[in-house]
Parts: sequence; C-alpha cells; structure tokens
Amino acid sequence: MSVLQFILAAPTDADEIAALSRGLIEVGLRGWAWHPKRVVQAIRARNTDALIARADGRLAGFAIMEFGDTTAHLSLLAVHPTYQRQGTGREMMKWLEEAALVAGIETIELELRVNNYGARSFYHALGFRETFWIRGYYHGLESAVMMARDIRRTIPDRIT
Repeated sequence: MSVLQFILAAPTDADEIAALSRGLIEVGLRGWAWHPKRVVQAIRARNTDALIARADGRLAGFAIMEFGDTTAHLSLLAVHPTYQRQGTGREMMKWLEEAALVAGIETIELELRVNNYGARSFYHALGFRETFWIRGYYHGLESAVMMARDIRRTIPDRIT
C-alpha cells in the first residue's frame, strides 16, 4: 500500500472531490448535490474541515465535516475503490475525530442510505449507533439512516 498523506483540501481539489462524490456517493440520485461549486464553498467555510487523502499524488479519499457548538456533522466521506478496505476511511475518521475533540465537539452525526450496508457496517465498527430513519431523505427516492457517536473521552479525576 502507498503511503497516505492527509491534508486539508484546497479549492483546486474541488473537481476531483465532486467527481468522486458523484461516482461513489450520489450515484443513482437525481441531480448532483455536491457539485464543484458547493465543494469549494465547503472548503472555504470557516466551520468546515474538508480533508483529503493522497497517495502517489492521486486522490485516495476525502471527507467533509461541518462543526457546530458541540456536534459535528459528517456530510461526506468517500474512498476511491483502489484504496478501499486498506484503512483509508478509518484513518480519515481518526483525523477528523481528533480535530473535533480539539474544537470541543462531543458528538459526530451523519446520515447515509439505508441500503448502503457496507457503509453502515463501517460506521458500526467505529462505534456509531443508528439513531433513526428518515423516509425519502434522498430526493424522495431513498431513505436515510441517521447515525451518531459520542467522542468525549474520560479524563481521570486525579493523577495518582
């Protein structure tokens, strides 16, 4: 496996991110929600981290997470098929979780297609739990399952 480099996305990465989103996340849905212009807006937003993973100069994966006061929302996460099942998604989530903890975030939330069993399994393995379903969430075509994970860490009361 190639060495992965994790960096914050730049506006020049928007076309690649949008194309990967369309091909892996938005496939089969009407329209294109995460088009390059929207990705650039997310990259430039002060309350958003847009993370990319590169290997040998190629986009291996990306994630976009918006930060609130105590909750972060993972809007997108995708790993190029060449880099799937090699820990790329897990490492991106680890990076984002650390950033969220520094920002004072307590919970990470996300939604995904109910029938995306691979992603549901991935998030379950990371400790996310299913909180509820939203019927017709994706353009009235597909339902979503909402998932959440408390990321707060226990700090001992005393040092012994």
